[in-house]
Amino acid sequence: MRLVVAHKPLKRILRCTQCVLFACALSLLAYCGFVLLEARNFERVERLKLETLMQDQVALSDLPPVQLSIANGDLIGSLEISRLGLSAIVDEGTATATLRHAVGHIAGTALPGRSGNIGIAGHRDTYFRPLRNVQKDDIITLTTATGEYHYRVVFTKIVGPNDVAVLDPTGSEILTLVTCYPFYFVGPAPDRFIVRAERVT
Repeated sequence: MRLVVAHKPLKRILRCTQCVLFACALSLLAYCGFVLLEARNFERVERLKLETLMQDQVALSDLPPVQLSIANGDLIGSLEISRLGLSAIVDEGTATATLRHAVGHIAGTALPGRSGNIGIAGHRDTYFRPLRNVQKDDIITLTTATGEYHYRVVFTKIVGPNDVAVLDPTGSEILTLVTCYPFYFVGPAPDRFIVRAERVT
């Protein structure tokens, strides 16, 4: 069924509205394309950097380890869950700029390879979206310049945004992934989805 508009001024308004909406749609598509290309380029550069750090670490393996200071935005490594197809760069900190391109190591939590609770946060609508399908016993691989570390998922749970006890220090090597919940919530999500995993050797 075709809508026929008899009045010329109304036709002109509808035509202008159509043009404006079409231009907005094109602009949004162009922006999405730019964000995706920027993210892919960032990940490619960071992975090359990680490979270089790993090669340097091998070359210096006979020397005693040096304690390095880590600043916000510094490369920590990469995180993967093969079964979910999840792969992301891990940078230090949880600033907006960091979480735009990567997942972030939560400041004050342990670092990979050391005993304690490693906290890593990411957005539910980007890199951590696959966590909605995570299951017990899934293997999480954390690769850094000092080695590859594997963790087995032991449980998931939903907590309030102020429940920081999930990041409390521990005596064993564990990994805690944090993202917002529900995954498909429109706007700022009210809760946090927690994945707890233990180191396996």
